[in-house]
Amino acid sequence: MYDKNNVFYKILQSEIPAKKVFENDVAIAFYDINPMCKIHVLVVSKGLYRNFEEFVRLSSAEETKKFFETVSQVAEEVLGLGKSGYRILTNTGHDAGQEVEHFHVHILGGERL
Repeated sequence: MYDKNNVFYKILQSEIPAKKVFENDVAIAFYDINPMCKIHVLVVSKGLYRNFEEFVRLSSAEETKKFFETVSQVAEEVLGLGKSGYRILTNTGHDAGQEVEHFHVHILGGERL
């Protein structure tokens, strides 16, 4: 069951501020407050999904497509086209390192990873 008492839900509700990069009807993107590298942006689904598995199983094909198009667009805007690359990653479950039970993707770049 989805728990609305998490930091990403509170950011989506504007209860907690975030340094936004992009927003549309399916996602919000903002800089991670504890970056793992030079550029670390989170793209957070506006749907109430706890993890990648739940997102894939419960979201519509249109929502899934638009979410990952958003990830691509944010990566291009933040890192620029033609740069040396970036990494996208999502963690599912405690053992994988998922700290917030709300589906999100990390975009990492700006340096050699």
